[in-house]
Amino acid sequence: MTHIDADAELGPAHPAPVPSVTTGLTAAEVAERVARGQVNDVPVRSSRSMADIIRANVFTRFNAIIGVLWVIMLFVAPIQDSLFGFVILANTGIGIIQEWRAKKTLDSLALIGEVRPAVRREGVTAEVSTSEIVLDDLIEIGPGDKVVVDGVCVEADGLEIDESLLTGEADPVVKRPGDQVMSGSFVVAGGGAFQATKVGREAYAAQLAEEASRFTLVHSELRSGISTILKYVTWMMIPTAIGLIISQLVVKDNDLKDSLARTVGGIVPMVPEGLVLLTSVAFAIGVIRLGRKQCLVQELPAIEGLARVDTVCLDKTGTLTEGGMDVTQLRLLNGHDEAYVRQVLGALGESDPRPNASLQAIISAYPDGEEWRVTEALPFSSARKYSGASFSEGNGEASTWLLGAPDVLLVEDDPALAETERLNEEGLRVLLLARTSGDLDSPDVTRDAKPAALVVLEQRLRPDAADTLRYFAEQNVRAKVISGDNAVSVGAVASKLGLDGSTVDARRLPADRDGMGRALDEGTVFGRVTPQQKRDMVGALQSRGHTVAMTGDGVNDVLALKDADIGVAMGTGSEATRAVAQIVLLNNSFATLPSVVAEGRRVIGNITRVATLFLVKTVYSVLLAVLVVCWQVEYPFLPRHLTLLSTLTIGVPAFFLALAPNKERAKPHFVRRVMRYAIPGGALAALATFGTYLIARRHYTGPGALDAETSAATLTLFLIAMWVLAIIARPYTWWRIGLVVAMGAGFLVVLVVPWLQEFFALKLVGVTMPWIAVGIAAGATVALEFLWKWVDRRVPA
Repeated sequence: MTHIDADAELGPAHPAPVPSVTTGLTAAEVAERVARGQVNDVPVRSSRSMADIIRANVFTRFNAIIGVLWVIMLFVAPIQDSLFGFVILANTGIGIIQEWRAKKTLDSLALIGEVRPAVRREGVTAEVSTSEIVLDDLIEIGPGDKVVVDGVCVEADGLEIDESLLTGEADPVVKRPGDQVMSGSFVVAGGGAFQATKVGREAYAAQLAEEASRFTLVHSELRSGISTILKYVTWMMIPTAIGLIISQLVVKDNDLKDSLARTVGGIVPMVPEGLVLLTSVAFAIGVIRLGRKQCLVQELPAIEGLARVDTVCLDKTGTLTEGGMDVTQLRLLNGHDEAYVRQVLGALGESDPRPNASLQAIISAYPDGEEWRVTEALPFSSARKYSGASFSEGNGEASTWLLGAPDVLLVEDDPALAETERLNEEGLRVLLLARTSGDLDSPDVTRDAKPAALVVLEQRLRPDAADTLRYFAEQNVRAKVISGDNAVSVGAVASKLGLDGSTVDARRLPADRDGMGRALDEGTVFGRVTPQQKRDMVGALQSRGHTVAMTGDGVNDVLALKDADIGVAMGTGSEATRAVAQIVLLNNSFATLPSVVAEGRRVIGNITRVATLFLVKTVYSVLLAVLVVCWQVEYPFLPRHLTLLSTLTIGVPAFFLALAPNKERAKPHFVRRVMRYAIPGGALAALATFGTYLIARRHYTGPGALDAETSAATLTLFLIAMWVLAIIARPYTWWRIGLVVAMGAGFLVVLVVPWLQEFFALKLVGVTMPWIAVGIAAGATVALEFLWKWVDRRVPA
């Protein structure tokens, strides 16, 4: 079949930039531009470089503080008082290794999902990497393709480009030869080719793509919350540490080395050094786990975002159903001849160089007889809901045909709509073939459309869709099906998958955001939704306090994906959807989404748990230092004591708890949720421990009294910290109970093994004081249970 491009006949609006406007550059011209550096060589990084990873993990504010204190302790105290420094080294190493593993996973997945534009060179079209495009290259584009560099249109076949991500203008722009094509836009209908006029850093898309694909650990409530906590900790540390130094070095007039050791022992536990590490490790392991399931996380906070999602908007085609379709029936209308209708359908299929799934099914069922010639074509558009073409038939007669949604092409009382409704109720997709005498370019082309046939298509349901929808229901995540197809048909498909709820035709939705939001809260399935409406619906849900995830694979989903809190694109989706989504399912499996949600909940829920552990320690350390300064006594602990306590009650258990399964949906206000437990828990631990210490100071006298006092205070603090751990570890499972018991057993071993007693300077003296220490701890644990329950009831989360 011969195609006649009406736009091309008009000629370009201005001379083409280079002579090779139809065949593209030659190999010699490409080599010449490469040599001149005119290449689209902006590095698009899917992850931080190794140098960035090392720098981020080593050069931190608290590593600097701990490092200085460690160096001091290496010179003035036994090695056991310097153990905290080796712990920091181990933590930093673990952080670097885990991020490096995540980097490798991301890099390999990004390579699989890389956009490869079609470039024409020497008359041959081939896919190349975006970094291989050179200045003046001829790049072919079609529906769903992202424009990766700036250029000038040289070929256009009904080409419509959406520039809303650049300009905010919702309506697609028709492009003709000579028009500018902007990078960052994407094709919504038709096809064509453009010549690259700006590549590399000159093109806007280079900045956009690099920013969208960069591995990042920022811009999340979790990360910003931890930064806020660390900022307040720093403010508390400075005056407290100064007061402690003065108290231990000047007021008590102790031995210099012992005073330094106890001063450092008071400062080190104030630093929640492992909290940032565990957050990074939890995120990194999340990336690795999802990577094994062919899920590319383009923006790391997306893992966190999905944990907060309470509404998932699903596009039907490509998400609930597989991409392919089959023609099951051809129902003739108004006495049309079947053989003739088959010819029309075959010619319409051949008229579109980039057919969508519906048209592809028609092409397979009705191959073109090559007797008709296309004189004008109108590609399918999600906004229009139909496509069309004008032909010169084999006998020389001219005709114009439309193919699209029956309820868009026909008037409301047309009898063909009743039959369409019945088919839609069975979950079938129905297209109307209609003849028209109007001009394809006219907005009123459908006015005199005469129905010729109904083409009935059967959609293939994804085998995993029902289980995935069931998972969301169990997790209290509402699913909303938003589709451009007929509402009744979409509702029937959703019903087959077990998704209950009312079905709404989006053309009847209120235009205002409040009204639309109420309708969205009440309805479940929405049909005949335009691309702009999808975007408005996401905004309406967000305005009502919902955290929204949007899935999709077509160009009609791009705007909604961009505006959603989390955009999820299919790997076989259009370039544009993959570019704006935070998460890409490279295996195209909708069933992967529960894994992504579960991973996000695991990270957020567990980090909230372990953050409480770390900050209880920070609070009791600061308060203990304040009490020591006020009472003008020696600091109760040496660094070795608090290193032991931190390892057994925080460091080791926090690592396991941070990586455990957790299905609870993440809640907002991370800082408030953590501090409402950490402050009362830490205060209670400090008061009880200091009370034991003061009693022990009166109880013990003579040589070795300070060690005995320290041991009694350490026992009280350990028991309280263990009870905090036991509370945080709830609900109990066999391994959580085992973890708590193992940590308690570790401390017991230190108390009974002589060389460990000597190494950690821990030895319980007598019977009375150790039991007093246990009694104070028991009372504090009971108070802690009541205090945290009171906090749950009275203090808002």
